[in-house]
Amino acid sequence: MPSKVQTPEDSKKSLPAAQPPEELTGIHLGHPSHAAAGLPAVLSSMNHVMGQAGLLRGTQAMLTINQKDGFDCPSCAWPDPDDHRAKTEFCENGAKAIAAEATTRRATPAFFKQHTVAELAAESDYWLEQQGRLVEPMLLEAGADRYRAIDWDEAFQIVAEELNALPKVDDAIFYTSGRASNEAAFVYQLFVRQFGTNNLPDCSNMCHESSGAALKANVGIGKGSVTLRDIETAETIIVAGQNPGTNHPRMLSSLQMAVRHGAKVIAVNPLKEPGLLGFKHPQEVSGMLGISTPLSSQYLQVKLNGDMALFRGIAKALLELEDERSETVLDRKFLEEKTAGSAAYLEAVRATTWEQIEEYSGIERAEIIKLAEQSASREKKLITCWAMGLTQHKNAVASIQEIAHVHLLLGAVGRPGAGLCPVRGHSNVQGDRTMGIFEKMADSFHDKLDEVFQFKSPRKHGYDVVAAIKAMHAEAGKVFIALGGNFLSATPDTEFTATALRQCRLTVHIATKLNRSHLIHGRRALILPCLGRTEVDVQRGTEQFVTVEDSMGVVHKSQGALKPAGNQLRSETAIVCGMAAATLAGRSAVPWLEWAANYDLVRDKIEAVIPGFEDFNQRVRVSGGFYLPNCAREGWFDTPSGKAEFFANPLTVHQSAPGRLLLQTLRSHDQFNTTIYGLNDRYRGIGNERRVVFLNPEDMRERGIGPVKPVNIVGHWKGEERRANGFLAIPYDTPRGTAAAYFPEANVLVPIDSIADESLTPTSKAVEISLELVE
Repeated sequence: MPSKVQTPEDSKKSLPAAQPPEELTGIHLGHPSHAAAGLPAVLSSMNHVMGQAGLLRGTQAMLTINQKDGFDCPSCAWPDPDDHRAKTEFCENGAKAIAAEATTRRATPAFFKQHTVAELAAESDYWLEQQGRLVEPMLLEAGADRYRAIDWDEAFQIVAEELNALPKVDDAIFYTSGRASNEAAFVYQLFVRQFGTNNLPDCSNMCHESSGAALKANVGIGKGSVTLRDIETAETIIVAGQNPGTNHPRMLSSLQMAVRHGAKVIAVNPLKEPGLLGFKHPQEVSGMLGISTPLSSQYLQVKLNGDMALFRGIAKALLELEDERSETVLDRKFLEEKTAGSAAYLEAVRATTWEQIEEYSGIERAEIIKLAEQSASREKKLITCWAMGLTQHKNAVASIQEIAHVHLLLGAVGRPGAGLCPVRGHSNVQGDRTMGIFEKMADSFHDKLDEVFQFKSPRKHGYDVVAAIKAMHAEAGKVFIALGGNFLSATPDTEFTATALRQCRLTVHIATKLNRSHLIHGRRALILPCLGRTEVDVQRGTEQFVTVEDSMGVVHKSQGALKPAGNQLRSETAIVCGMAAATLAGRSAVPWLEWAANYDLVRDKIEAVIPGFEDFNQRVRVSGGFYLPNCAREGWFDTPSGKAEFFANPLTVHQSAPGRLLLQTLRSHDQFNTTIYGLNDRYRGIGNERRVVFLNPEDMRERGIGPVKPVNIVGHWKGEERRANGFLAIPYDTPRGTAAAYFPEANVLVPIDSIADESLTPTSKAVEISLELVE
């Protein structure tokens, strides 16, 4: 009997699953919390660390994290105090990150021999995370169904052969996660540019790219302009589109200190988040007893994508207050001497009606005026903090510029207690950009590379994340290399991205743990295991350290303390140098293998190329590190005009079709980015489940959807539909017309072509959806 001909649909079904399995795990539904941290956070931290790392290894890690002679937390980029640090200078999610990295579990070659790639892909992201640390280089040959162990020389040779066989250098794509150290990032971008391309997409393209684009145009630098001291001494702190209780828990102690000094914290967020309501400090007796410090004096549940309208409303209220109070509200001297374009902007503000502002933002005029009056109080020491709730919209750049405009009207930039504060997510994502991980670096950076390394660096702009995915999807034969991260699960349009990765000749992932990106592969695939931030890094008998840059521009050392998870592990810096030496043999004068053995040599070259790193090796050895130059913080503006710029952007908002909702993707409390530490979201009252969608109760009643009933989510984009099936509907305190679900489960709904203006960031906070009730 002839064998059955395999159809395209049969072939698709046989491929490893790109999405997490559509399985419900048995929800435990509780009540949302009214404050963050306290004893539950301490118990959760101890449970994760001791359960994964054990008593001795776990205790050693917890006492070393974020200390001046220790290692930087591999989780978020919130800065450490300049002076006194607690012995336990970490938060609950930092403890989870430690536990994940310091775990005693191992994904050995025997593990990979036991499981096919398809079998692994059928498991949940949480299950993959729980298998432990990778310990040896692994290769998936063309046509093979499982990975096998190889040695490092063979791995580097495969990378070199595949890269050098490409028809053109731009067929190579080099992705970077925000956890890479400054040293690893610098050697990576140099390797890539000596190879001949600027294809350096990174996680910034998906998170704070909008912040960088907006602030660079407004104030001349794409970074925040405040320090921890400013946060603690401000009069008014607006926290917009950010959930510090889950995403940056150590920020809560800074907000608590500010409140105790008399500051008013104003929360701007569609969902009621416990970390914006109150904080039970786990290092204070009162906090451990469950007594919380109230944080937000005003909580504005803005509509999804209504932030631009809200800040336009603040500006309008400030102008009206200025008229009422005879020109005593705005900082006229600052506006005249240090800004440009204010006249056109103020005309646009006056032309915007309150009716439009209220409709777009969902916030009443009286509440906006109240916030404006608070922002203009006394010394006008205003700080605005924001994160991806603002950056992942089509009008994200214009929305962030609207924040900057409010600050410029008040002169609240470049002086103590005031400024702009984009709160970065990953622990060195800002440092990676400083090191040159960007597809569009300025000519001055390339000029310095050419001068120091005696080659002609490519000037043609490379691919960002979305462009890289489209390039792989459109044309087979690419080589994709990822320095950390979980590219498939972090990016939009999951099935589209999976097809793109499968088109590649080779996919390479430098990683500490197994994740779904390792299972959606090219014709050949490599997993290269690296040391974690927590581990001792010894090169040729000498212990090394690396450096990182936090959200506020402080560069400091990070030195691991734990015994490595395996004797075959190499540092990220050593792995990149190994690939570069093999690939560029005979074409590069860089002593790659010497650099791999001595990171001081790398830092010497960073100093030679990048402004602000003078005497790098000496200054970074000073306890606590040093601040990089920051023009906006210093009161001057590196723009073409030499002044801070206003932009009269049209006021916009996403208008959903009748009957549809607008969905944002977000984290649960038991995850960091795409790393799933557990199945609970304690603050939102969710236990043992991730396939949930948070909805306004009235929206549920209107659609006949009962609490905890299963629904399918259908995404709509220009006549196309994308589906995420099998979610439980959870009533939650959020404005009508809005919804929320966790990523990566909901990333399948984010269209590859739906991106922000200018920054090109995927619009993961603005997905138009409808719901289907599952019978």
